[in-house]
Amino acid sequence: MDTSTVDRAFQAALYAPTEDHAALDAGASLLAADPAADGEVTRRGVEFVAGAWRRGWQPADVVRIVRRDLDDVHERLVAALILEQAPDDRPRGPRWAAQLAQLAEETPAAPARTDRFTHATAVLELYRLLLRLPTLEDLDEPQPRTGTRTRSRTGAERQPFESRMLTRIRALLAKAEATEFPDEAEALSAKAQELMARHSIDAALLAGQTRGGAGPTAWRIGVDQPYEQAKAVLLDVVATANHCRAVWNEPLGFSTVVGFAPDLEVAELLYTSLLVQATTAMTKAEAAQRAGGRRRTKTFRQSFLAAYAHRIGVRLAAAAEETARQAAEEAAGGAAGQTGGEGHAAGGLLPVLASREAAVTEHAENMFPETTTTRLRGVTDAAGWTEGSRAADRAEVRSRRRLD
Repeated sequence: MDTSTVDRAFQAALYAPTEDHAALDAGASLLAADPAADGEVTRRGVEFVAGAWRRGWQPADVVRIVRRDLDDVHERLVAALILEQAPDDRPRGPRWAAQLAQLAEETPAAPARTDRFTHATAVLELYRLLLRLPTLEDLDEPQPRTGTRTRSRTGAERQPFESRMLTRIRALLAKAEATEFPDEAEALSAKAQELMARHSIDAALLAGQTRGGAGPTAWRIGVDQPYEQAKAVLLDVVATANHCRAVWNEPLGFSTVVGFAPDLEVAELLYTSLLVQATTAMTKAEAAQRAGGRRRTKTFRQSFLAAYAHRIGVRLAAAAEETARQAAEEAAGGAAGQTGGEGHAAGGLLPVLASREAAVTEHAENMFPETTTTRLRGVTDAAGWTEGSRAADRAEVRSRRRLD
């Protein structure tokens, strides 16, 4: 196959400075004039996608940064390349598979038609971004430890229960997001947190009983503009309350959250729900401010979200402390009322929880041996802070009551 056209086009466009539009036009002209090169252009794009995987990126990460830095046409192009590369990829974990499934569901069957020069320009812009993606931390999903005895149900048997639990949590949070009544939103969020806490404790007990299972892993969760600092703080406090650790990558627009898979899943659910509730409350607060003749700006919104994140953090920390106390009481009662292995497992809940916390901390420190703290900027609007604190109070996630 003659690849000279592609080589010359790539040499002209992909390695020139981003602001060099003449180089991009030259490369696009070469590709547009040679339809026979289309197959090779696509093959190179699939290789660029595979190269991103080798540098630690995942499908959702790539789509997110393309969406942030380029346009809809580039997002459609990269989605098609990712799906074309997938059959030739090595086996990955369930989260990767879920990202591919979502991408396949959301990607149009046929891209919008355009002239060859415009299409070639978009392709080269996308490839230039893919080539310049930095190396990220490896997020390969852990495999269950081997050589351990187990007295629990198999993973296949546990999955339906876990799916039902997470479906209930999602439904409760969706209702909390949709309701216009603060008291109802609070009650629904509180019930969701009860289920989240029980989900986490059950997973910890199961791991303690089997003396095995998968170890900590890490997920990347998007932290989108605008007001990304406040959103990163919100994700951090939610992660901490759910026994996870979050590290924010500001330039690339995501946080890496380290924890055990059940805790990561509920942390992502709660963060997403609270962000929706915060945005809704902020819109209403701004409308009230305008109705009162006061004009609000970016500083109002930044201060609102910063206060919201701070207040949610305080309340989630209190809820986590109360949950730990109740779990200790329940474990002590279970151990006193049982004999044999089951009583030992119940009485050993707190050591299991402590061991999991230590494992998460160690995993996070190994992934990120050097981190820094960042101070929130632009939190100067008193009205925004007050309204954000009130909104967080209305979205309060109460301490988990004892479950029968």
